[in-house]
Amino acid sequence: MKPDNKLKKTLTGIKSIAGQRETVKRILGLIGRYRILVFISLLLAAMTTALTLYIPILTGNAVDCIVSEGEVDFSGLLAVLLKIAAAALFSGVFQWLMNHINNKITYHVVSDVRVKAFNHLEELPTAYFDTHKTGDIVSRIIADIDRFSDGVLMGFTQFFTGVMTILGTLFFMLYINPAIAAVVVVLTPLSFVVASFIAKRTYDMFRRQSECSGELTAFADEMINNIKTVKAFEKEEDCRERFGEINGRLSEYSQRATFYSSITNPATRFVNAMVYAAVGITGAIAAMAGYISVGRLTSFLSYANQYTKPFNEISGVVTELQNAIACAGRVFELIDEKTIEPDPERAMELSEVEGRVDIEHMYFSYVPEKPLIEDMNLKVNKGERVAIVGPTGCGKSTLINLLMRFYDPVTGKISIDGTDSRNIKRASLRENFGMVLQETWLKSGTIRENIAYGKPNASMEEVERAAKEAFADAFIRRMPKGYDTVIGEDGGSLSQGQKQLLCIARLMLKIPPVLILDEATSSIDTRTEIKVQSAFAKLMEGRTSFVVAHRLSTIKESDVILVMKDGSIIEQGGHEELLERKGFYHKLYMSQFAAS
Repeated sequence: MKPDNKLKKTLTGIKSIAGQRETVKRILGLIGRYRILVFISLLLAAMTTALTLYIPILTGNAVDCIVSEGEVDFSGLLAVLLKIAAAALFSGVFQWLMNHINNKITYHVVSDVRVKAFNHLEELPTAYFDTHKTGDIVSRIIADIDRFSDGVLMGFTQFFTGVMTILGTLFFMLYINPAIAAVVVVLTPLSFVVASFIAKRTYDMFRRQSECSGELTAFADEMINNIKTVKAFEKEEDCRERFGEINGRLSEYSQRATFYSSITNPATRFVNAMVYAAVGITGAIAAMAGYISVGRLTSFLSYANQYTKPFNEISGVVTELQNAIACAGRVFELIDEKTIEPDPERAMELSEVEGRVDIEHMYFSYVPEKPLIEDMNLKVNKGERVAIVGPTGCGKSTLINLLMRFYDPVTGKISIDGTDSRNIKRASLRENFGMVLQETWLKSGTIRENIAYGKPNASMEEVERAAKEAFADAFIRRMPKGYDTVIGEDGGSLSQGQKQLLCIARLMLKIPPVLILDEATSSIDTRTEIKVQSAFAKLMEGRTSFVVAHRLSTIKESDVILVMKDGSIIEQGGHEELLERKGFYHKLYMSQFAAS
């Protein structure tokens, strides 16, 4: 291996260990919120362990009661057996309570993490979702947290009792015979060395497994959402190959992770078998020499067996915890993502909005190396209809994103009624902006719930009136249950045009002072579009409106038409005025209507 590769691998390993420790620290912090339940769980674990370890002593006493023929102490034996039964009963009850509390702690912690991750998701900037795959985000919140849950649960149920069992059995073995117990103490570190050696190699594999699982989820989500396009272009085979490639990597990482983790148990079992054999031989020699009774030797062998068993269980727990820590690390990465800039302390609430919009020397780019909008200046008066036209990629939708504060300008500013939009609370600003996009979005639920999404307390009469104004009432009433018809995710079986009409109805229900229509009628038939445009014309009266359109026939009546190209406004004016200039707008218009 080259020196550079060795150094890179070493640095990666150090970074991985540091990240692992930080993740463990954060997990312990989350568990610490339930310290009272943890204390009760530890107390129950101690009581369970103590009773379990008391049974071998009683068993040894029972053996000594029947050590030779004709010398059976039946009364003493019965008393010992009753004690064994009572110890086993109480041990079982305490263990059940401990498991119940451990489940409660685990699912509280997991619920806290999931809620925190989802709440954080809603505070992330739009740029995060533009640069990360949806499937991977979903995988972190669902699959990774589920695996984290399994690891934490196993850690609680087996780790604590395992450690206490080891300490307890060691104490009793030292009490019974320190010399034989010394054999156990000398050989014990071998189990720790083996488990530690393997654990270090499993974490990286589990980490890669989680990342690859997220990639596979993202790809499957992408293909399912776009299955019609895949079929239309006959790309099924390409999708199978891509899926097979990702699935192959996932299988490889999973097998490696499973291989390394599966070595732990046999390796520790081998070491533990050596310990048990050494105890058995040493104890037999001591019993023959008269240093220990047969009953005490029976108890000692039982303790030796119980002493080694937790090492096998803990090795399994360590493996599961490695997976849990790797998954938790991915979730914490999401939670640590930088949130959107909070509103300033003195940010104001908009009231009685007139709808004046001023853009002054605004610069913006999604990527610093690729400028998009440069030195844009615009003044929109109250109640003006502003149409935005231009070729694809010129910055029309970007301008809408900036108006809605999904992004903020790099330099310059956008003012609403004379106030810099960055000094207005986002919620207040968006409350006063109504938007219908070309890309429709509907949630799973009834048609009524979707129309009333922005105004949940709207009456049925208001919902129906909004649907009629959007010319959606007719098709809604033909649905099986009318307005109470349940539609699936993203509109289910509704046509694209029907989805868009419902989105328009959603706007009609809650009419704000400023309207943004981004190709709002692109999926509607011409006859319905004419009706909807007429409804929009009434809606826009007295309201500031921004209309993005490719069909120039729909914007003739606009007060101002902004012609954008390469992120700049190159022409500005009314429809007739721009045609007379014979500029870029004239070319766009003539390209659509040259035939007529």
